[in-house]
Amino acid sequence: MDLTKISSPSDIKNLNLEEMKELASDIRKFLINKCSVTGGHIGPNLGVVELTIALHKFFNSPQDKFIWDVGHQAYVHKILTGRAGDFDTLRKYKGLSGFPKMLESEHDVWETGHSSTSLSAAMGMAAARDIKGDDNYVIPIIGDGALTGGMALEALNHIGSQQTNMIVILNDNEMSIAPNVGALHSVLGKLRTAGKYNSVKDDVEELIKRIPAVGGRMASLAERLKDSLKYLVVSGVFFEELGFTYLGPIDGHDFNELERNLLYAKKMEGPVLLHVVTKKGKGYHPAENDKVGTWHGTGPYKIETGDFVKSPAKGPSWSGLVAATVARIARDDRRVATITPAMPVGSKLEAISAEFPDRFYDVGIAEQHAATMAAGMATQGMKPFLSIYSTFLQRAYDQLVHDIARQKLNVFIGIDRAGLVGADGETHQGVFDIAFLRHLPNMVIMMPKDENEGQHMVKTALEYNDGPIAMRYPRGNGFGIPMDEELKVLPIGKWEKLTDGQDATILTFGTTIPMAYEAAELLAERGISVSIVNARFIKPLDEEMLDELFAGGKPIITVEEAVLAGGFGSAVLEYAHDTGVSAPIYRMGIPDQFIEHGDVDALLAEIGMTPGALADLTADAISVLERKKEMQ
Repeated sequence: MDLTKISSPSDIKNLNLEEMKELASDIRKFLINKCSVTGGHIGPNLGVVELTIALHKFFNSPQDKFIWDVGHQAYVHKILTGRAGDFDTLRKYKGLSGFPKMLESEHDVWETGHSSTSLSAAMGMAAARDIKGDDNYVIPIIGDGALTGGMALEALNHIGSQQTNMIVILNDNEMSIAPNVGALHSVLGKLRTAGKYNSVKDDVEELIKRIPAVGGRMASLAERLKDSLKYLVVSGVFFEELGFTYLGPIDGHDFNELERNLLYAKKMEGPVLLHVVTKKGKGYHPAENDKVGTWHGTGPYKIETGDFVKSPAKGPSWSGLVAATVARIARDDRRVATITPAMPVGSKLEAISAEFPDRFYDVGIAEQHAATMAAGMATQGMKPFLSIYSTFLQRAYDQLVHDIARQKLNVFIGIDRAGLVGADGETHQGVFDIAFLRHLPNMVIMMPKDENEGQHMVKTALEYNDGPIAMRYPRGNGFGIPMDEELKVLPIGKWEKLTDGQDATILTFGTTIPMAYEAAELLAERGISVSIVNARFIKPLDEEMLDELFAGGKPIITVEEAVLAGGFGSAVLEYAHDTGVSAPIYRMGIPDQFIEHGDVDALLAEIGMTPGALADLTADAISVLERKKEMQ
């Protein structure tokens, strides 16, 4: 089937069983081919092909609301809603988003990129439906990994207590970004092996009905038998105790089972949970046999071999460098322990997990718990390393404020993927952490200019004993520079002057230091010389150097790959104000908008963050100052 001919779900409504199987095969071939070029979340999407086809066949989107938890498994949904022709642009600049996007289609009713939000959103949509007197179905699709998130459990509790009409699809593939962990994972494992609970229950109910009624006593006994049955057949009956009608587990790749159970669920009152067991990566051998999450989301790859197509890297990955340095220090310091919320693969923590299994904790998709657990460890004299993506650190804000910073606990927060991350777009850009950390009392924030300084920052963080300390580091690889053999502690709050110039100073750090160097070269061609300062400590500021710069009276340009509002440049302006200095300070950074997906260089160019733009801003600042002097 030519998938680009599918314009809406109505095009598949009349397919028979064999045609649906053929469609599923065609979709898998399509995804494998397209993602081999663009990269993307290939594993999750290959696992939900039959499920997505069945949902669109037996329900009516967009009247019926499909809410995809995380959203990384919505490629099949995009194909069936008329977007197959756009897949060459998947995750590219101005192209098709890798997640549900309302601007792309009326069928994308909820935008997401973070885990465990679908059930709360579904409860909101169902409540609105009931208030308005509508009768559409609300169908959140949530994975077993996402179900461990606190929000998901809070929503399950509310939905069950309210007895809201809703069909929750539990897409159980035994993995999220990495192998799932925790007691709930074990509960689902028992459900998988227990067999089809409802078919057995229905058989016994039918048997009870055949027993001649002997007054109310037999009716009461029948009800007690039915209640007891669930404890006999399924260990725990977790979902039924929460107020859901539990259906399953069923084979999520069997169209007959999907049809039978979806149609049954449509007839039921109250909340229903349909437990669908799928195979992540199904239909593509390398992804199907992935045991550690490598094929959850990938860059381009060779279809025939499954080998990834990677650009040659000059230096180590930032995540790998930080993890290796933590491990190096942990060998001599048993106080060092590592905590991650379900990101052992993305943050390159596998070696730490293998070498220090008694000091490594993957807590699942539970960022709040991870942060407060780190705080608890710190109260007992441990040195916890909380490894977490910038975008996911947002989810633990209250714990950072209330549990870590307020108690001035020695937690080392490794902020992975700080700055723009590119293809994953708005939901994953790591540009807010400076603004929401900088105003917290007791917090230290730093970012290295290269991997050598990075390893020294890890040492600094684990030696620091005066409260929480956060180190930002970007996605990607370092520069391949020589590395010092001996680790050293950097002086907290002290910056480093990289070049000397007479006309202006560029204050920057991390990923934007190369931009400053390129801008300086462009300015040199105009006869302008600038100083470049590695402002590696974002908090506290190097007040001594700032006083010196203010006294010089030359323009100061701050540059940050983070939001301007409340960011590093704001901190410099605040210090100038508080010290009574009227300094010529100019800022460059992320404007007040969400940054979409695409190549990082293209995104930076769109918002005016390029070496040329920085050179122009600096030259203009110098010209303004010179004109002011002439007018005096």
